[in-house]
Formats: sequence, structure tokens, C-alpha cells
Amino acid sequence: MPSTLPDGETAPASGELPASALETLGERPFGFYVHVPFCVTRCGYCDFNTYTATELGPGASQRDYADTVIEEIRLSRKVLNKDVPVETVFFGGGTPTLLPAADLGRILRAIDEEFGLRQGAEVTTEANPESVDQRSLDELRGQGFTRISFGMQSAREHVLKVLDRTHTPGRPQQAVREARKAGFEHVNLDLIYSTPGETDDDWRASLEAAIAAEPDHVSAYSLIVEEGTRLAARIRRGELPMPDDDVAADRYVVADELLEAAGFRWYEVSNWATSDAARCRHNLLYWTGGDWWAAGPGAHSHVGGTRWWNVKHPAAYARRLSEGVSPAQAREVLTADDRAAERLMLEVRLATGYPLAALQANTVVADALARGLLEVEAFKTGTAVLTRKGRLLADALIRDLLT
Repeated sequence: MPSTLPDGETAPASGELPASALETLGERPFGFYVHVPFCVTRCGYCDFNTYTATELGPGASQRDYADTVIEEIRLSRKVLNKDVPVETVFFGGGTPTLLPAADLGRILRAIDEEFGLRQGAEVTTEANPESVDQRSLDELRGQGFTRISFGMQSAREHVLKVLDRTHTPGRPQQAVREARKAGFEHVNLDLIYSTPGETDDDWRASLEAAIAAEPDHVSAYSLIVEEGTRLAARIRRGELPMPDDDVAADRYVVADELLEAAGFRWYEVSNWATSDAARCRHNLLYWTGGDWWAAGPGAHSHVGGTRWWNVKHPAAYARRLSEGVSPAQAREVLTADDRAAERLMLEVRLATGYPLAALQANTVVADALARGLLEVEAFKTGTAVLTRKGRLLADALIRDLLT
């Protein structure tokens, strides 16, 4: 969850949604996101809505957090007022595994009690490798979690130091083995490339280490320097160089080549999986226009074309719920054009592609095909699917398609 919230119209204290948002609820997949905003330390590149113990201040605590989130889950049932089974649940942060596994399990059971988890629902938690051990992973699996995502970022110690990551090289790979032993069906490793000071050999070593750990999913993201972060300040002072776009493109190509050779297939520009079953169903719900309720401070929800976001600080979030008031701060109702644009922006990034019939910019499409940005065979069947070169230029191509 980003640390800054957008503007929007004031959300009603009851949390009530427009009738237009509810009338199609249940026609699309429905999921839950639970934001856990706690971290032991703040990574230098992170711009998420997270808090260390010293930053939290009065009025909020990790100890009471599960009870507070459960209050929002109960509110969500009143607002939606419909039996709609939950396909996916994703605990993100922050570091969700700073909460006891029993607390995470209580939140999961509250979702199940209010809505019902669909048979075979995907239940994911993010985790820092140093925040879990064999015992806690066994407990998480016992609480009903089926998937876990570890923040590995790099296999090289000097790169981790620039990112202010606290785990040691080798710990993420060990955590994967422990998760498998605990019975987790699916395991992801997150990687970051183009960190200042990272070499080609560093990046290749990180990929090889991740592959050797045998997860069934890998996410790889180019480092983004966010304003207001410690990393941005260091770059501004000249202590570190700004990441280079050309280097980032080269690193992406290396990632795609090595992952493909190891049996991974891309299904979204920054995500690879060893099988369809290993793909993150929760993220696919976002990318394909599903509905989700997001609980927690600063969390962003979407139902039927209405998007809303909660107050940012955990203390304000807890106070509102204790007073019987919705934690939603503001919202926006998307127009048909807004939703069409979002569908284009997200689905073009998927390996399943975007239907050509929905595209109006024929000259842009023809140019993209001629430049090798779109798969020829997919084009023949009426779908715009990015080539590897197209994935490198996806953002620019999407901008052209939207103009």
C-alpha cells in the first residue's frame, strides 16, 4: 500500500457504497487484501504505508491489530450484504509475519465466517525471510495459508546493504525449504534489479540462487526511487548513482532468459511461474478487473467500479472502527472510460493479452506489430500479446494506445 493517499470525494461514515457498485457483485472473482503495516526496520527504498515501533505512536498496537481488522471485516459484510464467496486472500505489508500466526489465522477465520472461503481458495502471506522459522511456518500452514511470498531482493550482501535489507544471503533459500517442509503448496521469491552498485554478475548470481531454491514463482522488479525515501536522499546527495534505464532493460532480458531456461514462464510483465497453478490468483484478480475488499490503514478497495481507501495511520484507523465508523477516508466512482482504460493498462501486461477488437488505435497497433512489440501469431488470432521487446517498452506502448 503506497504511503500517500489520493484525493477523492469524502466516503460516508457508514461505508455505504453506491447501488451501481453492488448490483454486479458476485459476477466477478472476489478477494480480500489485509494490510499489516508493521516493520522491524524501514528499508531505504520503501514508500509503503508501514511503521516501525518507534514510528507507530499512541493509539495503535500490534497486539490489538487483529481485533481491529476483524471489526472492519464485520463492517464489510454489513456494507456488501451479499453472500459472495472469497476466492483469494492476501496478507501484505509491512511484514504480516510480525503478527503471531494465531492472529493471522483469526483474521482469516473471520473472513471465512462472514463470507465463506471458496473451496480451494488461495491464501497468501508476504514474509521477510528473517521473520519466520520452521515452527512459525508450520503454524501458518496449520492456520490455512496455502502460499507464501518471501522478499529475497538479492543474493549479494553489498546489494542488500544498499537496500537496507536485514536478512543475510542464503536465508531466503533456506526459508523456501522450510516452507516446503511445512507443506506450502506455492512459494514465491521477490527480486529487485538495478540497485545502485549491483553488477551484471550480482544480478545473475541472484537469479541463479533464486532458481536453485526451487520456488514455483518468481517476481522481479526494477528498483524505483521513490521521493521521500532514504534511498532517494542518498542519490540526491550524490552518495549513490541513479539506476540506469538501459541497465534495467538488460537485467530484465537476463531474468527472462534464465527463468525461462529453468522452466518458468512469464504471465505478467514482472512475474513468472512454473505452471498455471503456481500463478498468483490474487494478483490476477486485480489485473483482470475483479472485486476486492482491502482491510487495514491506507488499504485500497474496489467493488463494481467504485474505489475507496482507508485513513492512513493505524491509530486513526483503530479509532474510527472503535467508534463504529467506517475507516474509509475517500472514494471515487470510475466512469466507463476510466474502467476501459484501466483494463487496457493491466491486461496488455498479461501473457493472455488484450483483445484487438477493443482497441481503437489501429495505427499504433500496426506500428507496434511492425516494430516487433507484439506477437505475430497472437495478432492473427485477434489478441495483442507483448513480445519480450514489447515488455521492455510496455509503459510507453500503453501510453500510445491510450492517446
